[in-house]
Amino acid sequence: MTGGVPERLASFVRALRTQGIPAGPAETVDAAAALEVLGLDDRSLVREGLAAALVRRGGQRAVFDAAFDLYFPAGIGAPERAREEPSTLEELRAELATALADGDQQGLAQLAGLAVDMLGQYGSTSGPGGGFSAHQTLERLQPQTLIARVLAAVRGGGARGEFTDRLDRDEIRRRVEGFRGQVRTEARRRAAEVRGRERVAKHAIAPSPDRVDFLIASRTQLAELRRTIQPLSRKLATRLAARRKRTTRGQIDLRRTLRRSLSTGGVPLRPAYRHRRPGRPEIVLLCDLSGSVAGFANFTMLLVQALRDQFSKIRVFAFVDSADEVTHLVTTGAADPEHLGARMLSEAALVRWDGHSDYGGSLRQFTANWLDAVGPRTSVLILGDARTNGGDPNLDAVREIKSRARHVYWLNPERRSLWSTGDSAALEYAEVVEMHECRTVHQLGTLVTRLLPV
Repeated sequence: MTGGVPERLASFVRALRTQGIPAGPAETVDAAAALEVLGLDDRSLVREGLAAALVRRGGQRAVFDAAFDLYFPAGIGAPERAREEPSTLEELRAELATALADGDQQGLAQLAGLAVDMLGQYGSTSGPGGGFSAHQTLERLQPQTLIARVLAAVRGGGARGEFTDRLDRDEIRRRVEGFRGQVRTEARRRAAEVRGRERVAKHAIAPSPDRVDFLIASRTQLAELRRTIQPLSRKLATRLAARRKRTTRGQIDLRRTLRRSLSTGGVPLRPAYRHRRPGRPEIVLLCDLSGSVAGFANFTMLLVQALRDQFSKIRVFAFVDSADEVTHLVTTGAADPEHLGARMLSEAALVRWDGHSDYGGSLRQFTANWLDAVGPRTSVLILGDARTNGGDPNLDAVREIKSRARHVYWLNPERRSLWSTGDSAALEYAEVVEMHECRTVHQLGTLVTRLLPV
């Protein structure tokens, strides 16, 4: 590799690491070797070669592709169409409808570049406040409103059956969504030329699912997170089982070790251990299901339920301004995770007054009715943002739970910097029990394997 390609590759790998893709020196060397073999003539071949060298886990490919389009763009500056005679918005929409009907991928890519140049520019591209916006482009172009026109062009005036019509409509929606993705890619490319690749890569690339913040995840992202439950649970179960196997070894049994060394001339080549037989721990979840915190609590409940074979007993309690046991709902709701929170709110007695979190009252109710669920083998996980709406945090109830349990951990989906703001009592609770920031699936998986006992 000559010229600026090594520096470009190094910057690309740094951007991937910033986005959570663990590409280290070995992967970077493999990527450089792939570029030497493949060359730079075929961009799609370069993309696949670098992906093979740098992507290691599922869910990372979308992040890789977005970063690749920034650091190895298909072009520079305005597209060639934009330098020709300017088009009107209606002409652009008509061309887009034709390209969508024909499935012309090359034409759609050209139209995406033209649309961003025509409709997406804001401010002065030579100043610090200017750039290109995919959102602005799509709001002005409105490609989703062309579905009926494109469907009519595909039909060609002939009548079709209901089933065929539905297939055509779904295919057109997929093409429209693909075009929207091309617009976002083109807007990032043009913005990177104005603001710098590193800045755009840091702020404009959507993170991989395991790095999405629970509290700001969209419906689509939450659906993607739910699809990761089973693969993540299998990985965590393997880690917990391996850790349990390691901890069954106790201290060295000196007498047995010396007796065994007689067969090797008195040299203790094979130490003998006093084997432990630890029992499987019990888990109690106490979950806040109010507001946006509910998505985080639902995901954690389903994950722990998927790990049920690793524990002797799991009991789940939920609350908003009133507490109730929902263990049976988690068990039966695992097959339908999307509606688990709604089922709990409708079938369990979680809301008594106004539907705002009441940590003090809910903790009081838990200790009064279900404290027998906590014992010397129990690990308690409290899930919530600790925002009490100005009410009594009831620290005495937390102390009572801690005095009976083996471990008590609090998983908070808010940033640590927000724990002392507004009506948050997080720092007060953190003085009583161990509290951890848990905003993403990545953090949740790490905490589950590190905190849960064996």
